[in-house]
Amino acid sequence: MAGVDPRITLLRNSVLAAPVVWKGEYPYFVHPLTDGVPRQSAELLVAARDLIIEMVDWNNVDVILGVEAMGLPLAATLSVAVNKPLVIARKRSYGMEGEVEVGQSTGYSKGTIFLNDLHEGDRVLVVDDVISTGGTMSAILSSIERIGATFPLVVILFEKGEGMQKLIEEHGWPMQSLVRLLMKGAEVVLLD
Repeated sequence: MAGVDPRITLLRNSVLAAPVVWKGEYPYFVHPLTDGVPRQSAELLVAARDLIIEMVDWNNVDVILGVEAMGLPLAATLSVAVNKPLVIARKRSYGMEGEVEVGQSTGYSKGTIFLNDLHEGDRVLVVDDVISTGGTMSAILSSIERIGATFPLVVILFEKGEGMQKLIEEHGWPMQSLVRLLMKGAEVVLLD
C-alpha cells in the first residue's frame, strides 16, 4: 500500500495478528490497545497517540474524555502530550455533584457509565479504543449533549462493523477512526 502512513500500517498489521476469542456468538479480537494483552508496546501506543494528535485541532479542545477501561492508556498519553486535562467515563459512581449516569449496551454486555466534571460549554475530545454496535458511544455522546458540552471530534482506534457509521448518519456526530474492520467469524478483515 504505497503512500500509507507507516503508523497506520503498524496498527493494521497488529490487529490482523491479534488472536480472536468468542464471547457467546460474538467474535472478539484481543489486542494490546483494546485489551492490554498481549503486551502493549510503546511503539504501538505512540503510533496511535501521534496519529490522533495530528487529527485534532487542539485549539477547539478543553478536555479529553477517555472511556474506561481501554480508552484510558491512549487518553492519558494524549493528555500528557498536548497538556490538556483528562476526565474518565467510569464504570462506577462517585456520587459527586453533577455526576451523570449513562446506561449503555454493547453487542455482548450492558452496564452503566458515569460522567463527572464535564460542564456546559466544555469542548470535549472523546477517545475510545473500539466501537462495534455504537451502543456505549451513543449513550455517552447523548449525555455530553444533555450536559451542554460539545465534542469537536470523537476518535476511535478500531471501528468494527457499522455501528459508528450509523451514529454518524443518524446524528451527524464528528467521528473518525484509525482502522476500520469487520469480523468474518474468527477472521479480522480490514476495510479501506
